[in-house]
Amino acid sequence: MREKVEEAIATIRPALQADGGDIEVIDVQDDGVVTVRLLGACGHCPMSTLTLKRGVEVALKQRVPEVSEVVAI
Repeated sequence: MREKVEEAIATIRPALQADGGDIEVIDVQDDGVVTVRLLGACGHCPMSTLTLKRGVEVALKQRVPEVSEVVAI
């Protein structure tokens, strides 16, 4: 599943990079929880929670149905 998650992240990464940010996959658990680290501007943005839940999580769930949740560290 990690490979699918990495591929999905690669498709949304350009949008984050356009705003000066990036994303790194830290862990993909068997129960579908994906842990990521938001980098650059995304790491300090007050809207990062919204980006994570309504952007990254939604996109990952659409592309990788096994994903149950995305959390940031």
